[in-house]
Amino acid sequence: MPKSPDDLRAPAAPDADGAAVAPVVPGADSVVGTGASRSAGGSSSPRTVRRRTPSAPRLAWLIGPALVAGVAYLDPGNVASNMTAGARYGYLLVWVVVLGNVMAWLIQYLSAKLGIVTGRSLPEILGQRMGNRWGRRAYWLQAELVAMATDIAEVIGGAVALWLLFDIPLLWGGAITGAVSIVLLMLQSRRGPRTFEFVVIGMVAIIAIGFTFGVFLAPPDPGGIAQGMIPRFEGADSVLLAASILGATIMPHAIYAHSALSRDRFAPTAKGQAPAAIEQASHGIGHEAPGDPGPGARVAAPLEALRGIATTRLLRATKWDVTIAMLIAGTVNLAILLLAAANLAGVPGTDSLEGAYAALYVGLGPVVATLFAVGLLASGLASTSVGAYAGAEIMHGLLRVRVPLLARRLVTLAPALVILGIGFDPTLALVLSQVVLSFGIPFALIPLVSLTAKKDVLGAHRNRVATTIAGIAASVFLIALNVILLWLVFTGA
Repeated sequence: MPKSPDDLRAPAAPDADGAAVAPVVPGADSVVGTGASRSAGGSSSPRTVRRRTPSAPRLAWLIGPALVAGVAYLDPGNVASNMTAGARYGYLLVWVVVLGNVMAWLIQYLSAKLGIVTGRSLPEILGQRMGNRWGRRAYWLQAELVAMATDIAEVIGGAVALWLLFDIPLLWGGAITGAVSIVLLMLQSRRGPRTFEFVVIGMVAIIAIGFTFGVFLAPPDPGGIAQGMIPRFEGADSVLLAASILGATIMPHAIYAHSALSRDRFAPTAKGQAPAAIEQASHGIGHEAPGDPGPGARVAAPLEALRGIATTRLLRATKWDVTIAMLIAGTVNLAILLLAAANLAGVPGTDSLEGAYAALYVGLGPVVATLFAVGLLASGLASTSVGAYAGAEIMHGLLRVRVPLLARRLVTLAPALVILGIGFDPTLALVLSQVVLSFGIPFALIPLVSLTAKKDVLGAHRNRVATTIAGIAASVFLIALNVILLWLVFTGA
């Protein structure tokens, strides 16, 4: 955080010889006088000591937003898709998990870059650029439905985990999951993004342990993994599962959320001036005058000055952040598929979360099964909090209104509780929620790739041509697979 000259100016302190020592100014190679050094003959000569104090936080302290957004890649929908794929087809779809995480890296980095460079989230920028009020409301409606569908999957996953662990009825389990998510969101709003990050990252650690322990206990076949890296399908059902894996991996709400998480995490906090300065710096996105270089050129410099950290440094840290998050998510998702492929292949009833738990209990013992359920619970609790955060940002950015946290959470929680209350099959509800998510992917991906390629939005930080081509290719591939998913579902294939 940049400090004023008064903050940096400190009174000189005497050293052991009584000579004054000049204060060190952060961010500079400071030459500090330390009095006189005495020779053997009693004469003295001045000496200086050069010290360097870094002006910016260490790289590790800039990491976090991607790890929170990456929880979306570890939600119960992913668990169900990967577990089913491994149980039905063994190692066949390993390549899909790997490909999905490579594309997810690019997409999440673009989302984070948009939030860092502009100081705005993707919903905020879209809300400003959409001149038609009804068009903006229609866009909000589809994004809100996507957020609610995501919430359904995550609340149901948490409820199933509580039922498996403590025999709590699904309806009460869903209510408990929703209540915990409210507590986590209150923590984020009152204690700031860093505390929220620490809590979510702790849950990610629990998820990783819960879902990977069984792989070390019953290792998969290396030859089968190698064969699974060769892209291929075996019938329409394998295509459906591949689309489900990718649909559960590349999730629209994670794209919306990551830009907002990066914005909040790196928001300037200079006392008395930052909020107004940010508003002034970000003003005008989407309203360029002829000959105006655009807000991309005008926003980056003021934000950089207020933050006290170079934007290029933040983007470099973000690449590490996204890489670590995707490595964790990819490893856990792959571990789930490999666990099922090595131990549940051909076992009946493993196409549901409760069936997979029962099969793990019988095949690998209660420890592995319990850790699986604990991982599922952490997955539901963490991902529903991030999903609710994304939903709030979608409403704020597109409708420019903020609804009280509790009221909004109850509205989005209601559909999941209704589904659990009427006794609807939880696993089927998870599958149908992924279908709804498929509708929302083009609406998030296409604007993201388009905006990050524009000079009037990101200025010098806009995408390179190769990055834009890769983004377009990933978008076309994902949209095509989701169209196939929708066609297979609605035709009953």
